[in-house]
Amino acid sequence: MSETQLARLAANLATLVALSAPLMLAVLGETITERVGVINLSLAGTMMMGAMAGFVVAYNVSPWLEGIGIAGDTLPVLIGCLAAGLIGAAAALLIAWGSARLGQDQVAIGFVLTLLFADMANFLGQSYTHLTGPTIAHLPIPVLKDIPLIGPALFGQDLMVYLVLLGAVFVWWWMYRTQAGLQMRGVGENPESAFARGVNVSRVRYLYTAIGGAMVGISGACYTLDIQRGWIDNRISGVGWIALAIVIFGGWHPLRGAFGALLYGATQTIANLLQQRFPEVPVVLFNSFQWLLMLSVLLLVGSAELKRLVDIAPKPLQRPLRRALRVAPPLGLGKVFVEE
Repeated sequence: MSETQLARLAANLATLVALSAPLMLAVLGETITERVGVINLSLAGTMMMGAMAGFVVAYNVSPWLEGIGIAGDTLPVLIGCLAAGLIGAAAALLIAWGSARLGQDQVAIGFVLTLLFADMANFLGQSYTHLTGPTIAHLPIPVLKDIPLIGPALFGQDLMVYLVLLGAVFVWWWMYRTQAGLQMRGVGENPESAFARGVNVSRVRYLYTAIGGAMVGISGACYTLDIQRGWIDNRISGVGWIALAIVIFGGWHPLRGAFGALLYGATQTIANLLQQRFPEVPVVLFNSFQWLLMLSVLLLVGSAELKRLVDIAPKPLQRPLRRALRVAPPLGLGKVFVEE
């Protein structure tokens, strides 16, 4: 492989990782929420509200900060992400509260919030379309960014990408290597048993639901403050549904979900490359690849055909394959539990 081809491949890998990072953050947030038994179906609307609010807040706070002597985009971006995170947390908590206290269906509440937030984002963001504002600064890491191939992809990004990649590892460690993570998964699997052991189920659910929802809201802001930079009506519409699909594909496991986000990012990167190579082909055709891929994966994962393929694999591989391909949701997912 020539140096030119290697450089082009490295650039494509860097683009893949950058495009995947906000989606990965949403997947991690929803994985956390569903692991404690709450179904947050408002992802698509919450991400749109987060995208709009994050950009609008950062755009408006930037000149005010400059007026008091604080220049640069870092603080406005952080404030914008904070606003988006608060919106995401509030939406997720509303679903959990409506289910626990009002006895309403979590799926129904989330679906209504999706429609409401999508319309609100478009309405409230009308005056801010096609504007440029603060963005997340590029922050390549010296020396490491020069590693062939993987250097630009892993160490030539911005702070948001680094935090998301580290966050995927941290969420896995927290879930599977800490007592608090064990308690969290216990609440999602069997809230009655967790309550019998003295766990405050409601508090645990509200806490992790808020954290997961905040991550979803911030993921929306990452699009308008980093990836696509600016607000446009219906921006990232539908990405939340992709995140929900990837959570299922990942078997409610943070690292598998992160891999699913990278896989989706790969389809976006390939679609962009094909569009450049064949400009005469309608862009809609290439953009449909990502949806077709996710649909195929959802139909395949957990299917009888896939199980039969595992059964004919060599015996030493069957157990790890079954474990890797397991997609069973938490037993308490969507289950209403009221402490008495």
